[in-house]
Amino acid sequence: MLRSRRVVAGAIGVAMLVTASACSTSGQASPDEGVAQVDLGQQDATDLTPSADSVGIEEPIPGIEQDFGPAPDVPFGSTAPALLADLDALAGVLDGGLQPEHIQAIARHGDARVAWFLSDLLRFLRGGPLVRAVLEGFAELTGVEISEVNPWRDTTDYLLAWDIPAFDEYATYKGELFVLVEPGWAPFFEDAAPGKDSAIDWRIVSWGGVLIDDRPLGDPDVCFRGCIPALDDPKTTDAAGGDWYDDEGIVFGVSLNGEARAYQKNIMEVHEMVNDTLGGRRIGLPYCTLCGSAQAYLTDSVAAGIEVPVLRTTGLLSRSNKVMYDLNSKSVFNTFTGQAITGPLFDAGVELEQITVVTTTWGAWKQDHPNTTIVDQFGGIGRVYPLDPLRGRDDDGPIFPVGDVDGRYVANTPVIGVINANGDPVGFVVARVQMAIAAGETVEADGVRLVPQGSGFRATDLDGNELVAHQAFWFAWTQFNEGGTIWDG
Repeated sequence: MLRSRRVVAGAIGVAMLVTASACSTSGQASPDEGVAQVDLGQQDATDLTPSADSVGIEEPIPGIEQDFGPAPDVPFGSTAPALLADLDALAGVLDGGLQPEHIQAIARHGDARVAWFLSDLLRFLRGGPLVRAVLEGFAELTGVEISEVNPWRDTTDYLLAWDIPAFDEYATYKGELFVLVEPGWAPFFEDAAPGKDSAIDWRIVSWGGVLIDDRPLGDPDVCFRGCIPALDDPKTTDAAGGDWYDDEGIVFGVSLNGEARAYQKNIMEVHEMVNDTLGGRRIGLPYCTLCGSAQAYLTDSVAAGIEVPVLRTTGLLSRSNKVMYDLNSKSVFNTFTGQAITGPLFDAGVELEQITVVTTTWGAWKQDHPNTTIVDQFGGIGRVYPLDPLRGRDDDGPIFPVGDVDGRYVANTPVIGVINANGDPVGFVVARVQMAIAAGETVEADGVRLVPQGSGFRATDLDGNELVAHQAFWFAWTQFNEGGTIWDG
């Protein structure tokens, strides 16, 4: 459990600004995980219901390497008792009355590991004296001065690039801060308590600007508190019934046990998660819009005695990758790998089996799979989906902190990611693959061969046995598969 709970949901001493990226007053969900802020310095309690006020990040992260310089020196060993006392004093006023002197008291100890918690505070501050105090404290601890333009993003980028450790009690204090914003996150932080165990790195967990999706399986309603609502068991039509969707529109194609289905990108951009049945199996499809990655997991691949997970979006991010969880057990999963990293499913060693997702055009997919089904135009729940919900939001690179980006390609360059038979990651730059295939060349690397499928690609080993593949942005694939092979022609 967290050290203490001084608040109750809906009535805390914070003033919260959530972007229109959650849910508008019309009840039509918008998909973006935007920038949401909380003013921890306000004294008056306010309702946690998100407003439609919008606060945006002004400058996207460039897709080039940045020189972050050397990491600051950090102490080893336990946190100094005097520092913990000052952290306790700060935590005691998170729900109202936070002052610059609370931040200054922490910075004076000179323990650079505390910079992680200062960066977390910036995620929820609007500006003014508190932001300036945090930035002054960050400079005192790290030697780096950060402007007030995008302070949370910039401080976090430095910390991610440096990869400095956090102090031992960091996750506990972070949990107190985050649970003030969303009490539904409390089960995730319980594994951060002394004596608990998990595989989550709390340093890289941030807030995506929306709240938790904790609706029961099959609930068709929008999240009026402000979440990204998963789509459960959507109604589907045959290929002819999908003629409303343009042949050049992007779909995420999945085929399993002789049954094929297409999930339209515009619908996935709104829901970001689907729980479905295909080929007689239960599957979960998270789509991380921020990292351009649609994946598919066999949720019924868990061992006997474990309830089939129902995948939901937490509203949290891990280096700009969506953080998903199981509604039943409240266990967090690594969205990129399907591995449970907290909760009962982590204790049980659950890792969901992944299957291939082909990113392709609808016209090419239905030509290759004439018997395919496609999600109903209205999702089977009477929703109306804009054809371009994100309106080019990610065109200029990631809008959330990702740390150091491999500068060989622009951050949002599409890559086909595969894990080969030896368990090693192999990435293929899509534009180079398309050029090679068009020229009649064979695309192979480290025991992986790409095979055209629709306007996208599947992967096999050199003997023709299928390997799991999916598409993602360059920055996401390389940061979650550091050291893997990259084929670029």
